[in-house]
Amino acid sequence: MKTLYHSLSLLLIAAISSCGHTQREEAIQVEDTIPVTILSLQQLDAEETIEATGVFTTDDETLLGFKNGGVIQQIYVKEGDPIRKGQRLASVQATEIDAKVGQANIGLEKAERDYQRAQKLYRDSVATLEQLQNARSAWELAKRDIEAVQYNQQQLHIIAPVSGFVLARLANQGQVVGPGTPVLQVNGAGTHSWMLKVGVSDRQWARIQKGDLAEIETDALPDQKLQAVVSKKLEAMDPKSGTFSIYLDVKTPVNSKLAAGVFGKSRITVAQPTNTATPQISWEIPYEALVDAHSKQAYVFVTRDGKTATKQAVQLGEIGQHSVTVLSGLEHVQGVIVAGSPYLTEGSKIRVKP
Repeated sequence: MKTLYHSLSLLLIAAISSCGHTQREEAIQVEDTIPVTILSLQQLDAEETIEATGVFTTDDETLLGFKNGGVIQQIYVKEGDPIRKGQRLASVQATEIDAKVGQANIGLEKAERDYQRAQKLYRDSVATLEQLQNARSAWELAKRDIEAVQYNQQQLHIIAPVSGFVLARLANQGQVVGPGTPVLQVNGAGTHSWMLKVGVSDRQWARIQKGDLAEIETDALPDQKLQAVVSKKLEAMDPKSGTFSIYLDVKTPVNSKLAAGVFGKSRITVAQPTNTATPQISWEIPYEALVDAHSKQAYVFVTRDGKTATKQAVQLGEIGQHSVTVLSGLEHVQGVIVAGSPYLTEGSKIRVKP
């Protein structure tokens, strides 16, 4: 009986051992095959989209100041006030210019008397021709002086050049300002074209050209996508922001009123340079696909048969917020591994997940 029990025990142990060995082989086989996700590559076309943000303004935004400066007597408008063309917006005290007008009038009267006296003396052969000519020149100069001070007397007020709105009030009553010092900032909102002023990097500035098309979105007009075109590129960097300014002319009719300073997001479509012999081929892939990246050089894993992974060197280009542009290295490659690459080595067995 013991012998029979012992034999049955050995058979059971052997069966269990065989089963466990089979399971371990299957587990090893599964572990050797790494599940991955493949991203089908799509070649970027000859156009590139540059995203940039900025604020709305108009093509006639203007800083207004006094021609001659002085003490501000009165500012008649506040920020946000509507204005009409020809409206008086601010005035400077006239005391100083009125005194200059008085002096010029006195000088003109004296010069006129001297000229009349010189004419009589010349007729009596007492004064020379040179003295008569000098007296006439002084009289002409005095007339020009009175014209100049009278013109300045008319520039004691800031007059609205367009109908629109006051964007900013940059000075206050009683403040002393110099000639040309900005006192008010106005625009012709509602009567002229809207523009989006955006800031871009030096590389983006070099790529963007006048005439490039753009699309603008803003929370002020949530149901509209405004079509625009690049109209102006400033040739100098803004020292405050460290960016280069680009102006986008809005071509879509705006049904609702915008306000200067409203935030907008733009996507500018730029073309590849036309002077290149062949258009540059590039691909866009997520960061997760990169391994061993250093500067503009990196590696990715690709597969050509769907069963094994191959390590491929690539050249990187523009780096975006969630993806990177590959300039070379993916020619004749249909897909790149984007999930599972940290566990791969050259020649690893893979299983493509659906």
